[in-house]
Amino acid sequence: MSTLLLGIDGGGTHCRARISTSDGTILGEGEAGPANTRLGLALVFDEIEQATQQALHAAGLPPDTIHQLRAGLGLAGLNLYSEREKTRAYPHPFASIALASDAVIACLGAHKGQDGAVLILGTGSCGCAIVGGKPIMVGGWGLQLSDHASGAALGQAALRRSLLALERVIPATPLSRALMARFLDSPEQAVLWSNTAGPRDYAALAPLVFEYAAQDDPLALALLQKTASDATLLIEALRQRGAPNIALLGGLAEPLRPYLPKEIQAVLNTPQGDALDGALLLAQQA
Repeated sequence: MSTLLLGIDGGGTHCRARISTSDGTILGEGEAGPANTRLGLALVFDEIEQATQQALHAAGLPPDTIHQLRAGLGLAGLNLYSEREKTRAYPHPFASIALASDAVIACLGAHKGQDGAVLILGTGSCGCAIVGGKPIMVGGWGLQLSDHASGAALGQAALRRSLLALERVIPATPLSRALMARFLDSPEQAVLWSNTAGPRDYAALAPLVFEYAAQDDPLALALLQKTASDATLLIEALRQRGAPNIALLGGLAEPLRPYLPKEIQAVLNTPQGDALDGALLLAQQA
């Protein structure tokens, strides 16, 4: 049997697996739960194995084939050196592994392993450039300190401004009224919600901003202008690092694109592949 490669794309919401032969023939795919290394490596490797076994089943291969796989693991959290070292030392079932962050495999996939950059705008945000074969990261440090132009940052900003509008500090708009109606127009209810809200909860508010922006809501438009400005700063930073091509990825990428300056839109490229394609390229180094 030819060499079998496994690509893993592990993020904060799910873990995806893809198995291929060394010549690029896709054999099977699988999916399991979240695989951010900061959730704990026991959980992460359990999800990786579940997704891998699904992919093996889809490929018609027996479960013990897992021990023959050269695995490229692209995991959220591996931008931290300490997390990479802990993950490298953790027992695994594969023939060999190569490690990178989920942003790096997204960049590898988007540019087929060539130099380039991606700006990932999803629940969080992160920029990654590969220049001269070496990854360069911009952002991606979480909602409290970073994640500019992300869905979570947009949703949080929308709620902050809507609370100001409720208290008549700034003018109310249909968007601010709709958001505060979710909390019965009660600041206390909003605070109680925020006590347990995470990035995904804030990001769930972002679609409402785009909905009202389409109706020319002034608050929604101002929020998206700020989000587009933050995204532009990150894109310019990636260009200054020497990235020849830049692709926009993530759930916010296409909705936000029309709000970016025309000159920025003009330099963005269409991704040539996805993160699992990048993980399979990484697996070749395992």
